[in-house]
Amino acid sequence: MASKNPAHRRKGGSVEVVDSKYAVDLATQQSYSENVFLFVPNLIGYSRIILAGLALHYMSYHPKYCTVLYCVSCLLDAVDGQAARALGQTSKCTTSCLLCYLSSAYPTYALFFQFLISLDFASHYMHMYSSLVTGSRSHKLVTSDVSRILWYYYNDSRTLFLMCAGNELFFVSLYLMKWVKTPIGLTHPSLTSLTWPEAIALVSFWVFLAKNVINFVQLWKASKILVGVDLAERAKAREASPKVKTI
Repeated sequence: MASKNPAHRRKGGSVEVVDSKYAVDLATQQSYSENVFLFVPNLIGYSRIILAGLALHYMSYHPKYCTVLYCVSCLLDAVDGQAARALGQTSKCTTSCLLCYLSSAYPTYALFFQFLISLDFASHYMHMYSSLVTGSRSHKLVTSDVSRILWYYYNDSRTLFLMCAGNELFFVSLYLMKWVKTPIGLTHPSLTSLTWPEAIALVSFWVFLAKNVINFVQLWKASKILVGVDLAERAKAREASPKVKTI
């Protein structure tokens, strides 16, 4: 029989899971002194969403406004994380609008950009879900014995920032390549027609490549964790089930 206590809790891994109805009521009745919706990281997150929306609005006809708004939105993502850690608060916000635009701007590579969107969503969803079922209190708490690559990626703030910033910079440079056609003016025969967005794309491509290799690793490791959890639960269920005696 279920407990009548409105704060009824059940165990989910090593993390206590609060009853959903109780959680909704608690959020509705919260005081302004503990209003999660007004936490600083979440206010920054709301700003990011507005800026990303404005960037999307200008994307098809005003590259300067779009680039500035999009870059500020991305930089606020880093501030968002810093604020969350400094104030003990949490927030979530993400966007793939630019990749959607690049799919139409470069129709030959549309499938490739769609694949990148799918990879990013799938790897992060699987990683966060595997963190939840194993009782981790944050998807960034990855131990080195699970994956040294992911451990270094999530536990070194400089690496995390540079990877994310370089990845976004590559996509922004691809966007600007559709608008900027004036060469930088380099004298080398193979670089005479090179524009500054193309130069940025050439440099940031390697960060983009590394970031998506990490996405692959994250997806693969999360998949293995979920398979392992499923196998452990099946083994436990077999041990708990009564054995049928044969005559």
